[in-house]
Amino acid sequence: MRRHLQTAKAFARFVVFGGGVGLLSSAALVALSASMGVAAANAVVTVLGTLLVNELHSRFTFRRGAAGWRVHLESSGTVVVGYLLTTAAMLALAAAAPDAGMAATQAVYLGASALTGIGRFVALRLVVFANAPGRAALVAVA
Repeated sequence: MRRHLQTAKAFARFVVFGGGVGLLSSAALVALSASMGVAAANAVVTVLGTLLVNELHSRFTFRRGAAGWRVHLESSGTVVVGYLLTTAAMLALAAAAPDAGMAATQAVYLGASALTGIGRFVALRLVVFANAPGRAALVAVA
């Protein structure tokens, strides 16, 4: 039971930090899209946001201290998948509704980011931070 409580607390911290950086990323995406297009803006926002959130997760979510290069490199696979999914969602919206307003654009971006965030938590918990001293990996519930 204690392990589930630790996982729930880690997930809550993950949501707070990831959500906060996600909201900042959303605002940055709007600002950058006007000058470089949505795909390029998403790439910039994804890279910078990921560096920031990796550091926050390492220090606070998983309580490992400062993120080293290993943490940043191991989480790069989740970044690539997240970038591809959020970009696909944004491009699909642009194709399906070229005149979509900012609210729809933000809703699609934030929704895609939330889904990739859940997958990212699982990957970070099971792979990147699984061998942390004193930390147990996420346990599957039957």
